[in-house]
Amino acid sequence: QVQLVESGGGLVQAGGSLRLSCAASGPYFSSTTMGWFRRPPGKDREFVASISRGGSFTVYADSVKGRFTIARDNAKNTVYLQMNILKPEDTAVYYCAADLAMSATTLRTNPNEIDDWGQGTQVTVSS
Repeated sequence: QVQLVESGGGLVQAGGSLRLSCAASGPYFSSTTMGWFRRPPGKDREFVASISRGGSFTVYADSVKGRFTIARDNAKNTVYLQMNILKPEDTAVYYCAADLAMSATTLRTNPNEIDDWGQGTQVTVSS
């Protein structure tokens, strides 16, 4: 199993930017599809973005497309979520996820089957 620790959350004004990081421990990071999900207050968990094992293929939710960018550095065992032009509706707890078997596309549609989750980091966007 992979241990995941998110960081980089905080309070930001609408229109601003934040970069989230997810540090993974263990020997299998380069073989692991990674993704980000979020849970807004009072709402269900929703998909944000995912990235393939080599980092060449990415998937985004329509709500963040063009504003958020997912990337990974396999040498550092880290995946990032660059969030630009933030909106109040982006306010949520953001969770990093990892799976050894799924593709980036499958990770989006099968969140209940994901192998590992981080503890979450709070992002609050003020209007």
